[in-house]
Amino acid sequence: MNAHDGARPVGQVKEVTSLANPLVKDIKALALKKFRDQQNAFIAEGLKLVIDALDLGWSIKTLVFAKAGRGNAAVEKVAARTVAAGGTVLEVSEKVLTAITRRENPQMVVGVFAQRTVPLTDIRARDGDVWVALDRVRDPGNLGTVIRTVDAVGAKGVILVGDTTDPFSLETVRATMGSIFAVPVARATEQAFLAWRRDFSGLVAGTHLKGAVDYRSVDFSRGPVLLLMGNEQQGLPDSLAESCDRLLRIPQAGRADSLNLAVATGVMLFEIRRGALKLDPANDIR
Repeated sequence: MNAHDGARPVGQVKEVTSLANPLVKDIKALALKKFRDQQNAFIAEGLKLVIDALDLGWSIKTLVFAKAGRGNAAVEKVAARTVAAGGTVLEVSEKVLTAITRRENPQMVVGVFAQRTVPLTDIRARDGDVWVALDRVRDPGNLGTVIRTVDAVGAKGVILVGDTTDPFSLETVRATMGSIFAVPVARATEQAFLAWRRDFSGLVAGTHLKGAVDYRSVDFSRGPVLLLMGNEQQGLPDSLAESCDRLLRIPQAGRADSLNLAVATGVMLFEIRRGALKLDPANDIR
């Protein structure tokens, strides 16, 4: 039976010990954005992350696991799911896994997934929705932490504006701690973003050194909210600052003249979502 018969393709299981294996070379190449884009793929490390990604419907291309994982029920179940989805399963030596992850003590399982982004034009914000737009974010750790924080507060997603760091780089994915699979990400040029923003029906708020409003004094409870955060070095450019309904500041008392981008975004998000975040008494620690 071939692909034209309508059946799902069945994957393969292979044992690999050589770094010269073409499949290993292709996966190692994903450390570079050029090859991630060419293959439309990226790497995620860890059994839990791979399981979460599959549960959320992400398309797996290749599953790599260490020989030590043989006989592990959870690993074998994920391998079976990968094969059923048409992916390739590689059982590899620790040397190969170390080369793929560029870590001395790598996770036992690595997944190669197809990239997925959301078209900006498909985003229709509704009451209670919170989106974060990041202008030219450069640091993968910052981007990954913001994506993780967006997930933590229950915001809807992230819009990357302009020339940003790659959300699918190994460093960014690691920093998201799996939230890359739960948080929609859109990419747009500044011009496309500003055109989309004109139809945004809620409050557009940005943090800015020229902001005269304390972020804690704003009512974020009405309608959707778009939080616009600037570049790590330069902040929001005038073109984006002018698109904001409110320019806000986070008060500071020490000698530091600014906050880290991910920290500032986290402070803002927890304030914006404050009314929606409640402790679960069942999980209360006494």
